[in-house]
Amino acid sequence: MLRKDKETVIAETVRLLSESETLYVSDYRGLSVTEISHLRGELRQHGARVKVLKNTLTRRAAGEAHREEIVPLLSGPTAITFCGDDPVGPAKALMNFARTHPMLEVRGGILQGSVLDLADIKTLSLLPPRDALIAQVVGTLAAPISGLLTVLQGTVSGLVRTLQQVADQKAAAGES
Repeated sequence: MLRKDKETVIAETVRLLSESETLYVSDYRGLSVTEISHLRGELRQHGARVKVLKNTLTRRAAGEAHREEIVPLLSGPTAITFCGDDPVGPAKALMNFARTHPMLEVRGGILQGSVLDLADIKTLSLLPPRDALIAQVVGTLAAPISGLLTVLQGTVSGLVRTLQQVADQKAAAGES
């Protein structure tokens, strides 16, 4: 690889390392090009991208991006999954793919500066997707408000019924 090409790869890797809060490091040895393409497609659906990188260039990029915590994960053939906003979807995709393709070895990752091991990534992959978690939070927040509205509606309708009864009694007393 020419020096200019190496500098381009390092610059791109620095950018990806700087922009990604979450990334997963895997050993792809033994996977065919077709299988890697299939994995890329699965991960793309979750807003993640996979890059096959040289460890020496990645170490240099990690130093420049101040992401040295990734360096211990760099050994052998390395594929790094750079995640978007949702770390759970790519973790699920990687673990599902590794279940059907045992040659893929997920080594670890980084989540918001914390180093993850394989067990952490498996646990993360068991969480509901981001949309489901947001729906659960919204539902939890909406439940007390809904209860309050029901109580207030009951109180207001009770008040209206009481006032109607008073008005009916006054009307009946005025007719007699």
